[in-house]
Amino acid sequence: MEGSCRLAGMRIQLTTVPGNPARPNEDWAATALPASGLGGLLVVLDGVTPLPGNGDCVHDVPWFTARLGGALTELSASRRDMTLTEILAESIRRTADAHRDTCDLSHPRTPQATVVLARWDAADLEYLVLSDSALLVESADGSVRAVLDDRLDRVPRASLVSDAVADATVRNKEGGFFTAAADPSVAARAVTGREPLASVRSVLALTDGATRWVEKFREGSWTDCVALVRKAGPDGLVERVRELETGDVERVFLGRSKRHDDATVVAVGF
Repeated sequence: MEGSCRLAGMRIQLTTVPGNPARPNEDWAATALPASGLGGLLVVLDGVTPLPGNGDCVHDVPWFTARLGGALTELSASRRDMTLTEILAESIRRTADAHRDTCDLSHPRTPQATVVLARWDAADLEYLVLSDSALLVESADGSVRAVLDDRLDRVPRASLVSDAVADATVRNKEGGFFTAAADPSVAARAVTGREPLASVRSVLALTDGATRWVEKFREGSWTDCVALVRKAGPDGLVERVRELETGDVERVFLGRSKRHDDATVVAVGF
């Protein structure tokens, strides 16, 4: 799916493509603008593909990301008095309450997702990143800063040799990495920040199916990634990732990763 919107000099573009057309897309994305046109927000989630048994949950990942994403969008738009950390915590709590009576929320693979949030008004840009999706902030001078939660990259490889080992030792555990699942307290683990909107030219939110262009295939830097999206749009970035995935027959870059992953890109130009 691809779309774009212009309002008051702002341009918003969104692309989301499933890794396998035969399976539901487990990414989720939304943008919202107030009627005044002064401000806006974006939400990007990457649902974690479950193991067989779905973590003892009767709901699938798209149900979870829609619930969590809907809560994040509503609160980010309507509760300017809440920080993004508070909004994430409350959204996790609401989503957990929606299925705690039917599902085992203590299971390490209860439905969960990575999170990127950004919200802006006439003065400031706020942002939050939890787990391995990314937010790229392009400054007015053209420099690009990647806002990343790199905990997963710092986990010892021995802790990731299997899903069972990762779930038992590092998933949503101290010294490991954190995702938005059923525990609101993980919101405090997110990477957050704020900066004057006047210093920002654009922001780009990507799930790890799209960050492969930089992180796995090393086609360019984060600055190059922003330039590609400016030239070819979010769909152009995803199309190039798909070409690279298909061409990596020997899995030189992909290794044990799935051939194609759900890929979502939201681009906002100010």
